[in-house]
Amino acid sequence: MALAERLLVLTGLIPMSTARQLWNRSRVERRGLRDALNTMAPGHQRCMYCGDSEGTSVDHFEPIARNPMRTFDWLNHLLACSFCNSNQKGSRYPVDDAGRPLLIDPTVDDPFDHLMLSLSVGEYRARTPKGAATLDVLALNRAVLVRGRQHARDVVGQALRMWRSAQKVGDGREQARQIRTIRMQPLADVYHAMLRYALSDNAPLLFAGDADLITILRDPELRSSL
Repeated sequence: MALAERLLVLTGLIPMSTARQLWNRSRVERRGLRDALNTMAPGHQRCMYCGDSEGTSVDHFEPIARNPMRTFDWLNHLLACSFCNSNQKGSRYPVDDAGRPLLIDPTVDDPFDHLMLSLSVGEYRARTPKGAATLDVLALNRAVLVRGRQHARDVVGQALRMWRSAQKVGDGREQARQIRTIRMQPLADVYHAMLRYALSDNAPLLFAGDADLITILRDPELRSSL
């Protein structure tokens, strides 16, 4: 795409329909964006919304239909799976009375400020209006994600125990292998939640009394590795 055309988009001098056409024509730019976002995504190039499926497209956090000027704004681009991008979010972009977005932007917001994950059942609960809107728009408690988080919790728990066993015998290679297993596990929000909740005063309740797992998650060596 010509630089002059992009400048017209950024200055708001062309309509939304033209901005979308220019975006669709910019295959080289889109490929470069996707490659860059792949390196930032959780797990193995996972969707920045659900964390489960492969991120296959570049989503405009603030949709082109709402703000054509942000069509080529780097800070407005997120790696998303086709389900979250097309089936769920699309052009939906709820705002509050002051015009501020009610969707969690994973590049600037800490999701745990707005959402609470129940590790035992794999479901999120909203802490704020932004959390509630995000759950609704992205359907983050759809059945496949709930089951996936339950499974991820079991996989991460097993990997953590194997990491501890390797630590006791000084097997650094096996420790590193288990760390990779955890990092590459889909639904990375699960192990991030586990790391956070292990430091909470309510950890025994949140982990259903699994004291051994809490002890592992509090290990400074583990935490520095993850």
